[in-house]
Amino acid sequence: MLTIQNLTLKYGQSQILNGVSLSAKAGEVTSVMGTNGVGKTSLLKAIAGRHPYADGTIVLDAMPRSHLTAFDAAKAGIAYVPQGREVFPMMTVVENLETGFACLDKADHVVPDHIYDLFPVLKDMADRRGGDLSGGQQQQLAIARALITRPKVLLLDEPTEGIQPNIIQQIGHVIRTLCDQGDMAIVLVEQFFDFAFDLGDQFTVMKRGEISFESRAEGLERQTLFDAVMV
Repeated sequence: MLTIQNLTLKYGQSQILNGVSLSAKAGEVTSVMGTNGVGKTSLLKAIAGRHPYADGTIVLDAMPRSHLTAFDAAKAGIAYVPQGREVFPMMTVVENLETGFACLDKADHVVPDHIYDLFPVLKDMADRRGGDLSGGQQQQLAIARALITRPKVLLLDEPTEGIQPNIIQQIGHVIRTLCDQGDMAIVLVEQFFDFAFDLGDQFTVMKRGEISFESRAEGLERQTLFDAVMV
C-alpha cells in the first residue's frame, strides 16, 4: 500500500532523515520504534506532507506521490494523527470530526455510523467542546477525525502518550479492528514498547535518522526487538 524509498529530510542545515526506506502493507501495523530524537515524527510528517523532504520517493497504492502538501496527502488517502492530538478546543466533537470533510467530495460529507461504533464515547459527547474532553477522549477524537477522510494509510504518532490504561486498551482494539478489515495500512510510531510489540506485524527501528533494524513479527523474540531499540 505504501512504499518509502531513500527519504531524506533536513531542518535547515541539520539532516534529520538519511535515506530512510520502509513499506507498509494493507491489513498490517508497521511499528516504527526508536528512542527520542531519531527522526520518527519527522518521517511521519514527511509522509503526511507536513514537512517537505529533500529527496526520495513516496509511492501510495502503486502511484508515486512526490512532495505532497498536507491537503494533497489527505486527498490521496494518507491520514495523520499527530503527537499531541491537535483537536480544536473550542469546537464540539462533531465539528472536530467534520473538519475531516475538507479533502472529501461533498457527497461524502457525513460522519459514518462505524466511527461511533469504534468510539462510542464520541457519540455520547457529540456536543461537548474538544478542549473539555480528557486526554484519552481527545486521542479517540483525533483518530476518529482521521478516519473521516477514508484513508488508505493511517499514520499514528505516539497514540498512547499521556493516556490512561483502559483507553490504551480501547485504542489497541480499534487499531486491530481496522487492520482486520484488510483495506488500510497503519504506520505506528510508539515508545510504549509492549503496545507496539503486541500490535506490530512489521517492525522498523530507527537510529540517528536511519533504519537500524527491520523484522517481521513472526518468530521475533521480544528481547531481540527490545535490544534493537535500546542499544
